[in-house]
Formats: sequence, structure tokens, C-alpha cells
Amino acid sequence: MVCACVDIGTNTTRVLVGDATADRLTEILQQRAFTRIGKGMTPGAEIPRAKIEEVARVVAQQVTLARSVGADRVRVVATAAIRGASNRDEFLAAMEGEVEILDGEEEARLAFLGATRTFGGDLPGYVGVVDVGGGSTEIAVGTVAGGVTWCASFRVGSGFLADHYLRSDPPSIGELRAVRAHAAGVFDGLDVPAPDIAVAVGGSAASLRRLVGAVLEPDTMQRALRVLSGDTIAGVARTFALDPERVRLLPAGILILDAASQRLGKPLQIGRGGLREGVLLDMARSL
Repeated sequence: MVCACVDIGTNTTRVLVGDATADRLTEILQQRAFTRIGKGMTPGAEIPRAKIEEVARVVAQQVTLARSVGADRVRVVATAAIRGASNRDEFLAAMEGEVEILDGEEEARLAFLGATRTFGGDLPGYVGVVDVGGGSTEIAVGTVAGGVTWCASFRVGSGFLADHYLRSDPPSIGELRAVRAHAAGVFDGLDVPAPDIAVAVGGSAASLRRLVGAVLEPDTMQRALRVLSGDTIAGVARTFALDPERVRLLPAGILILDAASQRLGKPLQIGRGGLREGVLLDMARSL
């Protein structure tokens, strides 16, 4: 079945079109726009009207694009920035068609499904999946066969921390220390079931593959931070062919991933799919 997911996130609005069965997914098309809905927002704040109109245009374009390449079904989902906004009803009314606001538990379940079913290798035993977004982070633990057995959602993301702490270009040591302390504090004392392997998904994790490869462990994450603090945003973006806005968010994303990795007690393997892939697989399973 050819289907599509439009994912309205805190940092980006993305469309993924794929040919999906219950257990397999072949990507047909993917497109991203840095809409930054959550920029400068605090929990319970309003999404500005101009931003709502911008996102509505992007969503309409992405839905049209998905249908033009053969998507029979399109599911539009929204995550942290929208579910925490005081004017979420105004936002939903402005969108073309139905938009489903995912709660943290459902977001974690779908990210786990997408991460584990598109990993490209064996994932024996219990798997931990860390999905760092712009406005929230989800951690899920479970098995490939049985699905999620434990999950939690946290109101911390790369966009939120970058907006609050990272003012310099490149970021200063003091700014990075503040982000590290905030991220570590979010997971402090969290009792997570110990997985046998852990997987990282989301925009930060995918971008880090270009900087340090497919495994995030203390040494590689520190190496990535040295790269990001040793050159300007524009310079890093040119060197690694990344969007400058993603580069600005990356230090915060790395430090959230590092804190989650320490809590799970495992290095993080960078996954090839997450929430959007999980949505497509879930759609195929529902037929």
C-alpha cells in the first residue's frame, strides 16, 4: 500500500511517502521544511497566527505532493509544540483535512515501531529507542516481536534547549554546560528497564551520522561537540552538507542523546527510521 505521513513537529514539518506492508517499508519520497513552530515558545503559549498560516501552506503542499506520487492514504500527525499550545484548536482549524495530535505515549510507540522495523539488522532481546525531537523526547523499551512494554515522554527537545541556552556562534563552553545540566536533570532518577541494545532516532540523530558515523557513545558525542564548537554554524553546515538551522540545534540534540544514553546504560545505534516510518507501518497494519 502506498501511503504517506505528514509529521508536524516542533522544528520541522516533513512528509514521507512509502510502499508499506505490516512489517516492511520502501521509501518513495521524503521532503522537509524547517517551520520551527516551537521557536521561542514556552509550554502553554500560543502559536503565532503567521506561523499557523505558514505551516498550513506547507502541510497543504506536502499532502498534494504525496497524492501526486500515488499515496492512497495520507495521515497528518502533530507532536509536542501543538499538543502544548494554548491555541491548538485554532491551529487544527487552519489545517487542510484532519490532523491527529499524538500524545507522548503514542508518539513513543510509533517511533519504536518505525525504529525497530527499519533498523536493517537484528535487534535481539529488549530494545531501547530514544526519539529526540524539537519540543519533546520519547524513550521506549520493548521487543521487536512484542512491541513497547515501557515508555515515557519528556518536555525537553533540541529546539527548546537551543532557544533557551545557545546564544553564541559557535556555542560557548558555558552554554554547552548549561544545556548538559538541563538535559541530565530531566532524566535524573528515572528508572528505565535496562535494554540489550539502544537506538536513536529523530533529526539530531540522523544528522549526527554525517559527523561521527552510526554509533553514538561518549567519545563520538564529544567529538561531535568539538566540531560544532570549533567552527561557525555556516562553516559546519558547508563542511557536512547540513542545513544551518539543523546545525544550530545539534549541540542541544547531542546532549539530550548523551543524557538518555547514560540513563539507558548503552551506546546509541543511529536508526534509519522513526515516527514517520512507524505511522506508515501502523497504517498498513490497520488494513
